[in-house]
Amino acid sequence: MPRLLRVEQLTAGYGEAVVLEDVSFTLDEGDSLALLGRNGMGKTTLLVTLMGLTHRHRGTLAWRGGDLAALPTHARSRAGLGWVPQERYMFASLTVEEHLTAVARPGRWDVKGVYRIFPRLEERKANYGNQLSGGEQQMLAIARALMVNPSLLLLDEPMEGLAPIIVQELMNVVRELVTETGMAVIVVEQHAKLALSLTRNAIVLERGRVVHRSASDALLAEPETLDRLVSVS
Repeated sequence: MPRLLRVEQLTAGYGEAVVLEDVSFTLDEGDSLALLGRNGMGKTTLLVTLMGLTHRHRGTLAWRGGDLAALPTHARSRAGLGWVPQERYMFASLTVEEHLTAVARPGRWDVKGVYRIFPRLEERKANYGNQLSGGEQQMLAIARALMVNPSLLLLDEPMEGLAPIIVQELMNVVRELVTETGMAVIVVEQHAKLALSLTRNAIVLERGRVVHRSASDALLAEPETLDRLVSVS
């Protein structure tokens, strides 16, 4: 498959504070990656760095062979990066459908398409963002990112704080995106086994550095290794 994203010797953080050090990995078109590690190890920082929201001290960010680092955040979205932040960022003044149409770009995903995978959003399309439950807000955050018609979807803790039935529904959606649509996905998730079950490959960050990389199913098959890498104990 053609190379989509190349991160090479990336060192980045906030101002002069370095959070990521010499991070390198690649992602092909349609590939999926679980980004694992304990809290505070740089997972979210890596996603927001891909979106251009941190200070890059050095290293390469290449997108389809071009220089991703040269693009401002809005241009990265237009180039094909879709971001679902942990905070969700719902707007109290916009309805569900307005959240979707405000960011829509031409492509496979339109309002009808996201309502198909999230029928609950269609039922609440006239509700405002602050009138939704936490699970509905997460559905809307993912649906809104899909409306950009990205080639790569960045999911930051998409299952955090949600009821098990909602987690299962979202897992089914992410699995469909990975296996049926050809969209590349990077999943940051504290529930490591969940993230590994959704993806093909995995990397683990420790203090901002990559300390492990493997196929997701291989890491799932080594529970002692997984526990050593991501357990908080």
